Amino acid sequence: MATPLFNYDEMSDTLYISFAPGEKATGIELNDHILLRINKAKRKAVGLTFFESSSLAQHTEIGPRSFPLTGLARLADELREIVLDIILCPPISEILLLSAYTPSSVETIPITLLRPLPVAAA
Repeated sequence: MATPLFNYDEMSDTLYISFAPGEKATGIELNDHILLRINKAKRKAVGLTFFESSSLAQHTEIGPRSFPLTGLARLADELREIVLDIILCPPISEILLLSAYTPSSVETIPITLLRPLPVAAA
């Protein structure tokens, strides 16, 4: 796989990461801040967009910020399975760390945090 292309727009605080420039993609809103672009037929990541990206990378006094992946709940079962497969594998797993918050024994909420990005991307 080619090296991802990083493009940061300071004015809008938006970070674009492209894994397959120019490839047609379907946008999947993982939450209000993260848009995953995928090729559904090939079941692969095409890119990621981080809105308000500086807030995603901020640490708190107790560690890095995590964000719920609220968009997964709105997906059809088949598409949710494809998206989870893509998120759990490189190149997405090298950028987003996926885990789960379990507020009760019957509820699991997928959450993510942004891994430190390469210096060249900053």
